[in-house]
Order: sequence, then structure tokens, then C-alpha cells
Amino acid sequence: MTSSRQAVLAGLDGVRGWQEDMYRDLHQHPELSHQERRTAGVVAARLRQAGFEVHEGVGGTGVVGVLRNGDGRNVLLRADMDALPVREATGLPYASTVTADDGTR
Repeated sequence: MTSSRQAVLAGLDGVRGWQEDMYRDLHQHPELSHQERRTAGVVAARLRQAGFEVHEGVGGTGVVGVLRNGDGRNVLLRADMDALPVREATGLPYASTVTADDGTR
């Protein structure tokens, strides 16, 4: 394994716990497209905590995190944070029990 890979993986234990907790929390509290107010708040707070410049309300409920690292090229990462209106039948302990206004989820 190259030294850069080792450096990335060495920090895994330090972040895995909060990442898994955040995943479970967001999974338990799904929000449909353009309704992701709680989710956007959670993401924005985590980005601020990590030192990012945060812009909220992009396109409605979108969040942009900017991490400045001097002059040079930029990297853009994109992720969806909306849920689908389906009833969850996974049986997971953190499964969503949220329903949409019409009860479809």
C-alpha cells in the first residue's frame, strides 16, 4: 500500500464513528426532494465543524461547502440528500418510520 493510502486509512478510526452515527440519523429522518431542511442543517453543521465555508439555500435546500487550500485547481463533489417515497422494509434498527403526507412512505 502506498504511503498516501496508508495516511488516509490511518485516520479512518477517528471518523468512522461520527460518520456512521450521521448516516443512521439521516436514514431515520428522510426528507423528500426540495424538503430536506433538517438534512441540509445537519450537513451544513458538519461542514462548518470541519472548517468549510458554508453556503445554504442553494437551489432551495442545497448546501455548498468550500474548503480553501491556496491557489490552484478546484475539486467539486456532489451528493444527493433526498429520500424516495417508499415504505422501508429492511428491518434495520435505524429504519425510517417517516411517512409522506399521502402516507406512501
